[in-house]
Amino acid sequence: MSTRTLISPAQLARPRGKAVYWVTFAVVVAGFTLVFLGPLYWMVSSGFKDTQEVVQTPPTLVPGSFAPDNYTKAWEVMDLARLLFNTLYYAFGALAFQLVLDVAAAYSLSKLRPVFGKVVLGAMLATLMIPATVLVVPQYLTVLDVPVVERNLLNTPWAIWLPSVTNAFNIFLLKRFFDSIPKELLDAAAMDGASPMRTLRSIVLPISRPILGVVSIFAIVGVWKDFLWPMLTLPDPAMQTLNVGIYSLSNGVPVNVLIAALTIASLPTLLIFLMFQRNIMSGLTAGGLKG
Repeated sequence: MSTRTLISPAQLARPRGKAVYWVTFAVVVAGFTLVFLGPLYWMVSSGFKDTQEVVQTPPTLVPGSFAPDNYTKAWEVMDLARLLFNTLYYAFGALAFQLVLDVAAAYSLSKLRPVFGKVVLGAMLATLMIPATVLVVPQYLTVLDVPVVERNLLNTPWAIWLPSVTNAFNIFLLKRFFDSIPKELLDAAAMDGASPMRTLRSIVLPISRPILGVVSIFAIVGVWKDFLWPMLTLPDPAMQTLNVGIYSLSNGVPVNVLIAALTIASLPTLLIFLMFQRNIMSGLTAGGLKG
């Protein structure tokens, strides 16, 4: 059975149809490239402009005054080294907690099948329908005075790490992948005397590297791009993340230096995506089909 397309193979074989196809294809690709890469180009190029050129109207497409020292000033004036270290510390701490606890939750729901497991999964997925801003006040009151232990977690890494663990989307991704693992493989391990923990460590985790990579990237980027929650829970300037620190130090800083700081802050996540985009796509589609 032939696949239906917007243009038939017969029309595509004609010179006019082929020309229309390639022109349309080039226009669509160029349009999407401009939409996605245009803001990035403006941000990077504005970091090389002087103060007058960056605010002039209409803006210049190519910097008329090349000033690469704006990036050096941004690094020194806004203390980006400390802010980058803080953000990396929070991001990899959140990653460690998510890999341990979210993997355990997804494995339990997928393979151990506890009592009321479907109810628990449904309740977790229901939290995805709640806007994140609605949860800010109850989460803040919780970290302000943690129940039972009665501890104040403000200005501590735990205020970032603990809320990031409750990520229903990552648990759902992991569970979907674990569901695609053949049951016969786990049954064979059980017949050889492997415990559920040994099966998870020796069989499930080694073949789950694609989805673990996706969850790791989501965990790091989630902490990296967050602004409201770190601003509320980390008021101490020495503990602030990159986004909050740049916002706090933006008063009195020239616009071109501020844009250069924002460019530096965006580079790590862009590099992560460019380096691991194939792993991201393969991990997202790995659990889509069983067998």
